[in-house]
Amino acid sequence: MHPNLALHHEETYEKTVFGFWVYLMTDCLLFGSLFATFIVLSHATFGGPSGKEIFSLPYILAETFVLLTSTYTCGFLGFAARKKEKTKTLLWLFVTFLLGLTFVVMEVREFVLLVLEGNGWSRSGFLSAYFTLVGTHGTHVSFGLIWMLVLFFQILFRDFTHDIRRRMMCLRLFWHFLDVVWIFIFTFVYLFGVI
Repeated sequence: MHPNLALHHEETYEKTVFGFWVYLMTDCLLFGSLFATFIVLSHATFGGPSGKEIFSLPYILAETFVLLTSTYTCGFLGFAARKKEKTKTLLWLFVTFLLGLTFVVMEVREFVLLVLEGNGWSRSGFLSAYFTLVGTHGTHVSFGLIWMLVLFFQILFRDFTHDIRRRMMCLRLFWHFLDVVWIFIFTFVYLFGVI
């Protein structure tokens, strides 16, 4: 490879990763405002149920375990990608996708059960803030799953190009960011909600 082309790829890689960090900072602002709203409205039940009455901590712990396990598989994905081991990269990407999908299905099930029990987002300020915060996180995870599918097929058919390497790095940053946000959700929404 020509030295100028290698330098161009490296500069593009660095700019993309920097730009993605800027995007993640804007997402921090989004989630920060949603957390602030939830904290303000956490006791605004207006005769409706509180978190203590509707949250199932064992179920949420299982959901948390699934998502945090996907962090480890995403790490293995990064190691395999750095070594350009196509089969292992695709395997870890698929496992991470399955764990993320399981998490989303569990979250949707939780939402559906709450709505069927009459505890929808319009019942109280608390439930509105809860559905908005947790739903926004779930939406982000869903977008991450779509991203994984696209990357899976790109790696399968195009191998490890510089563009795919950049996209893989950004995906890993995004996925780890979502895990950190979930730890805050688990702590402030669910754990404090049942205490």
